[in-house]
Amino acid sequence: MKKFVVTLAIFTLVALPLLASAAIEPGLNEIAGPLGLGTKDVRVTIASIINVAMGLLGIVAVLIILLGGFKWMTAMGDSEKTKKAKELIVAGIIGLIIILSAYAIANFVLRSIINAT
Repeated sequence: MKKFVVTLAIFTLVALPLLASAAIEPGLNEIAGPLGLGTKDVRVTIASIINVAMGLLGIVAVLIILLGGFKWMTAMGDSEKTKKAKELIVAGIIGLIIILSAYAIANFVLRSIINAT
């Protein structure tokens, strides 16, 4: 579980901002209309996708914290179960911190890219 969270955090910090720097074809809007595609700027579309992905990851992190709390409440004094529940809560909090910082960095980078052009 911890390896998954770390891998996901590294992906969000490195790969997603790189996707936001995609080049835009000037003649794309003329083709997009008749095909029924969106005519929004590609950077804005990518920013929306990243925001949705970060929101979903945040929900997953909160669910992990809630699961840890549920396991702690149902541990009935068993120290081993309590220890595992605490580890789950700590992992969820660390994941949430990573996700929020990745969101802040991606938001800053995307706003800088959109405002720069």
